[in-house]
Amino acid sequence: MRNLEIKTRYPDLDAARRLARELGAREAATSRDVDTYFCVPEGRLKLRQAEGATHGTLIFYQRPDAPESRLSAYHLSHIADVPSLRSLLHTALGVLVTVTKTRQLWLYGATRIHLDQVEGLGNFVELETVLSGQAEAEAQTEHEHVKRGLRLREQQPVPASYSDLLLHGDAP
Repeated sequence: MRNLEIKTRYPDLDAARRLARELGAREAATSRDVDTYFCVPEGRLKLRQAEGATHGTLIFYQRPDAPESRLSAYHLSHIADVPSLRSLLHTALGVLVTVTKTRQLWLYGATRIHLDQVEGLGNFVELETVLSGQAEAEAQTEHEHVKRGLRLREQQPVPASYSDLLLHGDAP
């Protein structure tokens, strides 16, 4: 699968919520997630588990580290027993870093709006516009519309993943 994504620092998540609501996005879920990143030769491999759950998602993705909107290719696999798989991957690959965040998910068309509070890093807004069932140009148009609605151009763009920010000590 592919999506178009961008991430920015966004100190005032209350303002982001208000703008998302004004845009017509709908609030879908809030979760506290632990993402365990593993050592891989290319791309990123993480195992996501919501607080209190035994199931989760294994996510592999590749994308350029760029401050502007960029295409990301990803694969998802739903996992029934996260603790067992985490132990196996820890032994086989090694753990790179663990990211803990509270994520509020909003939906607008094919765009997932993530309002994230990341431990040790601060507040962020991340957009992921899925390129499934629509042309890339249509996805780009929607993505730009949501960026404008949330005033993302007024915020500091972040080219790296949360894992990279934690590893390099890029806290505000």
